[in-house]
Amino acid sequence: MCTKKELKFSVFLIYNLAEKWEKTPSQVYNILNRTRILDDYIFVCYDTLHTLGTEYLVEDITEFVKEKGVAV
Repeated sequence: MCTKKELKFSVFLIYNLAEKWEKTPSQVYNILNRTRILDDYIFVCYDTLHTLGTEYLVEDITEFVKEKGVAV
């Protein structure tokens, strides 16, 4: 279960990733959920991640998704 702050942050990330990946937010959510990045990285590391810049976060998560074998 995530907090309200974590939920807002994840929605913010999903929309920024959707723009970068040229996908719908729903498609991005499905990728992050399927790869467990949402639960095992974004929510778990919220305290650190929310202090970082948007561009860095988008690049970091993009690389993480690619490491999981998903083309974006």
